Amino acid sequence: MREVTATGHSVEAAVESALAQLKTTKNQAEIIVVDKGKKGFLGFGARSATVTVRKLVTPLETAEQFLQDICSQMGVNASIMAKKSGRNIFFELKGDKIALLIGKRGQTLNSLQYLTQLVINKNANEYLRVTLDAEGYRARRKQSLIQLAERTAHKALKLGKEISLEPMSSNERKIIHNALTGIKNISTYSSGEDALRHIIISPDIKPVQKARK
Repeated sequence: MREVTATGHSVEAAVESALAQLKTTKNQAEIIVVDKGKKGFLGFGARSATVTVRKLVTPLETAEQFLQDICSQMGVNASIMAKKSGRNIFFELKGDKIALLIGKRGQTLNSLQYLTQLVINKNANEYLRVTLDAEGYRARRKQSLIQLAERTAHKALKLGKEISLEPMSSNERKIIHNALTGIKNISTYSSGEDALRHIIISPDIKPVQKARK
């Protein structure tokens, strides 16, 4: 229910009645006074006040509906869990055919996250940061990236040369950087532009060359 028309002995009473029915507050509603009412004289000619109150759609609700529409269009029957912590919004998608929402190496999920962030910030009073996950994919992907980083770092040390990883999002590049921060004689830096930006893992020492006999 998003709109209620209520009456009361005063405008204030009618508004309170409508807000209670909508389970919302004044700052989350649009209030239209239809009739201010009339007190009458000695009980005659009195008329109740009438108001129409519309519950405003929050940015979070707008983003949630956007995700639901996308899932429906992709033929995915998904449930959406939303959680807000300060300016951070977390959405978790669960359901059948969830792999369609993740895509290859999370590319579809990352695109949906970007679009959802645009939608939620369109009418928000403050900038909100969105994280979109699907069936715990982000945690699995993070662990996979850490393992990749460590394997590649050891390989770079063994070969004594730089090794480039595939292009990744800024969040995934950050995971790689952080994973290798504590590894001795290994440094990382990003190269490339936009969608081609990637991590380069570089050894700070050269391998010891075997002496010729």
